Amino acid sequence: MKRGSKLALFAAFIAFTTFSCSSDENSGNGTGGGVDTGKTKYIITATTGAVGIADYLLTADDVTTGTVSTIGNGIEQDGTYRYYITAENNFFSLLYGQGNPGAVTTYNLTAEGKLQKKSDFQAETVHVFAAVNKDILTVKVPRSGAASIAQMYKIDATKSLITGEAQQDTKILAGNGERAFFTWATQVGDKVFMPYMSIKGDGLDNFGTANPDSTWVAVYNYPELKLEKVIKDNRTSYLGAYFTNGLFQDENGDAYGFSGAIATSNTVMTSTKPSAVVKIKKGTTEFDKSYFFNVQEKSGGYKISSTTYISKGKFLLLMYGNVGKNNGAVKMAIADVYNQTFTWVTNTPETLTSVTSRYNITTEDGNSAIIGVNTPEGSWIYTVNGTTAVATRGMKVEGGQITAIQKLKY
Repeated sequence: MKRGSKLALFAAFIAFTTFSCSSDENSGNGTGGGVDTGKTKYIITATTGAVGIADYLLTADDVTTGTVSTIGNGIEQDGTYRYYITAENNFFSLLYGQGNPGAVTTYNLTAEGKLQKKSDFQAETVHVFAAVNKDILTVKVPRSGAASIAQMYKIDATKSLITGEAQQDTKILAGNGERAFFTWATQVGDKVFMPYMSIKGDGLDNFGTANPDSTWVAVYNYPELKLEKVIKDNRTSYLGAYFTNGLFQDENGDAYGFSGAIATSNTVMTSTKPSAVVKIKKGTTEFDKSYFFNVQEKSGGYKISSTTYISKGKFLLLMYGNVGKNNGAVKMAIADVYNQTFTWVTNTPETLTSVTSRYNITTEDGNSAIIGVNTPEGSWIYTVNGTTAVATRGMKVEGGQITAIQKLKY
């Protein structure tokens, strides 16, 4: 990945919070490499920080206790940056190809629970990847220069094959002299909702905008990926962030959108609206004007960095540590979007270097989130209860910082 000024935003995000991506709700009940025994194996990815080396893939039967190490263990990934998604009981490792096509490696489990490589194929370097039906939808989004066409690809999650594609002109989609940059994609019912931010994309201020106080969600049918409409609001800012999901569907079919309200112009934050949660009711393609959860007010002035859905309206929030800003050591909280309550997570380390974000997995009972916590003293896997907001320390990971936690059945 080029470490130039045009990726300053990405570099800053990595410094604040690591990446993890799993679609547990859509992971299916495939058999891995053998008969489904009903057992679960956790996959922990950890990086040593070595130049040119990505993560090690480690496995464990239980993440609530014990120790696992990268030293002499695991499967080493190639390349500098890798991103992960689980779909149809397959684990996908995507290489960020610095703008060029990158390898996508698929893994599953044998009948004995051993992680094995299933296939390798080449795909475009993308900025969005999400499980939709039995596919993985990926999107490559241009952010500067003359190029304005976003490329969308459908990957069959069972066969690990690209089965279709579509295009979207991001300048036409924005319709305001800027360009749309998709933050993520979420399956909502039988459609795909894709929140985006409006960006200048002028090379000097790529991610800056003259429209910091608006929210947009593009609605596409599936599998055709034809644009149906754009849902708009102006009570907060864009949903999610670069490489960060900000829209989730609950068990009732309603969708909740999370905004950090951190839009900038020339790196100066210009959002005037609060960091908040908005709602789209099941079966509709409009924001619910009667619903507005002002998280910034409830938290005492803090802004949302990223979000993980637990269940029953409970979300684990990673909050920027400095009041009213988009920086500062990460802080964790539980938000109940049904009752609009906000509770800081307790029993955590005093200083959090980073916490795995984006689609952290949940416990089997659906009551807690399982996350990776990196501190100056070491790295551990924690379980955060969505009702009590209490964190419990589990397995220690040695020899690297945790970047993702997944699980597969075998």
